[in-house]
Amino acid sequence: MENVSVRPVTANDAAAIAEIYNQGIRARIATFETEERTAEERRAWIAGHSDRYPIVVATIGDRVVGWAAASPYSSRACYAGVAEFSIYIHEQERGKGIGSALIEGFIAASERAGLWKLTSRIFPENIASRTLCKKAGFEEIGIHRKHAQLDGVWKDNVIVERLIPANQD
Repeated sequence: MENVSVRPVTANDAAAIAEIYNQGIRARIATFETEERTAEERRAWIAGHSDRYPIVVATIGDRVVGWAAASPYSSRACYAGVAEFSIYIHEQERGKGIGSALIEGFIAASERAGLWKLTSRIFPENIASRTLCKKAGFEEIGIHRKHAQLDGVWKDNVIVERLIPANQD
C-alpha cells in the first residue's frame, strides 16, 4: 500500500468527496441516499460544518481516496459529545488498508474535538464496513429493523458505537 495520510478537510476536497460519496450512493450498500451530490453542494456542506464535528480525508499524494465525517447525534445539550459518523473509500482503493488509516485518524480528530462517543448505522450486508468498525474498536450494539426503504425495499441497520474514554471524565 502506498503512504496514506489523514488530514482535516478543505473546500478544495469537495469534488473528490462528492465523487466518492456518489460511488457509495450508486452501489446501494452504504446509504439510504439516492440523489447524487455535486462538488458545489459538498463545498457548502464543508463550509457549514461545525469544528465540533470533524471531517477528515485520506490522501495518497495529492489525491483524496476517502473521507470520514461526524455529524450531531441530537440537538439536545446532553448529547453534545455524541456524533454519528460516515466513512467512504474510493471504490478503486477499497481493501488496501486505507479505511483503517482513515478511521483511526478520524477517531483521533474526534477525540481532539472533545467527542465522547461515535455511532453509526450500517447495512447488515456491508461486511467491509462492519469489519472495519470492529477492527477499530466499535461494538455492534443492536439492529434497527426496517429502518427505512431503499428503492422500495425495507432495510435493517446494524448500530455500532465506540466510546472515547479520554473525553469521559
